[in-house]
Amino acid sequence: MNLPQTLILSRPDNLGDAVVTLPMAGWVKQHAPGTRIIALVKRYTLPVWQACTHIDDVITLEDLQVHDGTKAAEILRATGAGAIVHVFPHREVARWAKAAGIPRRIGTSHRWWHWTTCNERVAFSRKRSGLHEAVLNIKLLAPLGIPMPSGTQELVPCIGLRMPPPSPQVAQLLRNDRFNIILHPLKASGVDWGLNNFATLIGLLDPDRHHCILTGTAAEAEQYRRVLPVGLPHITDTGGQLSLSGLMELIGASDALVAASTGPLHIAAAAGIRTIGLFSLQRPIHPGRWAPLGKDVHVLVNEGHCLRCAKGHACDGIKQIDPGRVLELLPR
Repeated sequence: MNLPQTLILSRPDNLGDAVVTLPMAGWVKQHAPGTRIIALVKRYTLPVWQACTHIDDVITLEDLQVHDGTKAAEILRATGAGAIVHVFPHREVARWAKAAGIPRRIGTSHRWWHWTTCNERVAFSRKRSGLHEAVLNIKLLAPLGIPMPSGTQELVPCIGLRMPPPSPQVAQLLRNDRFNIILHPLKASGVDWGLNNFATLIGLLDPDRHHCILTGTAAEAEQYRRVLPVGLPHITDTGGQLSLSGLMELIGASDALVAASTGPLHIAAAAGIRTIGLFSLQRPIHPGRWAPLGKDVHVLVNEGHCLRCAKGHACDGIKQIDPGRVLELLPR
C-alpha cells in the first residue's frame, strides 16, 4: 500500500451522495491512519463534511470557482496533496487538479475528460452495477492499494458523523414526553412515497405517544401543507425554517425519521437513530444501491412484483407501500 500523506476526495455533489461518501474517508483512515484527507465539496453540504471525524479539511467548489483556473490550481497545489480521487466527476476540478500538478489523479474511465486529466483510471460502471454506492466508491481507491469491503455493514463503523447538539431554538421543537418522529415528505428528484401516504401515517400515530416533526424546504412546505394535517396538536411544522446545520441538530436529537431516499434519510441513518426508508425497486435507485447506512436502518419496498421495476422503467410502486408497515416499525 502506497498512500500519499495528503489525499483529496472530490465529491462536489448533492447531500445524499455526500453522506454516502463519508465511509470512504473512514475506510481510508482505517487502512492508513496517518493520511490527511481533504474533501472538495459543494458549499451547501459543508456542515456534513465538517461533522465527519475522518475529514481533516474542506475546500468548497464555489471557493475555487470564484477564481480563474490558474488561481484555482494554485489553491489545490498549496494543499500538498499527493493524490486526488474524483469520486464525483467534475470537469473543472479535473482540469484544475492536472494544472496543479497533483501527482496521482484517479477517476473512472467512463468520463472522456478523465482520459486527458487523470493518470490513473478505474474501469467500472455505476449505472449497471448491483453494488451499493458506498461500496462502488471504494473501487476508486484500488490504485492506492486499499482493499474492497466485504459489504456495506463493514462500512457502517467508518461513517464517523458526529451530530451537533441541539441549539435552544432546535430543542424547543422537540417534546420530551413523546417519541419524536421526523417526517420528510418530499424530495428534490426521483420518486417519493406520496403525501397521501404521509397523511395516512399521521392519522395512524397515537397523539399521546408520538410527536411528528415535518421538515423540508420552504417550497416543499408550500406543497405538503396543502395535503398534510399540519394544524394537529401533535404536529410541529418546521418547513423552510431550518438550515442544514439546524436540520442535523434536529435529526441527532430525534428518535426516528421516515422518508424516501433523500439526504435527511442518509443523515438520520448515519446519526444512528431509527431510520425508515421508503424505496422503489427501480434501477438504479433501488435500496441495493442507495439504502442508507447505519445501525438502526429499516428499508421498505413494495412487496408486490412489478414488471416495470424489474426492467428498470419508471414506476410508482413505492406509493403502494402500506403506511401500516411503517407504523409497525415505530414504538406504540
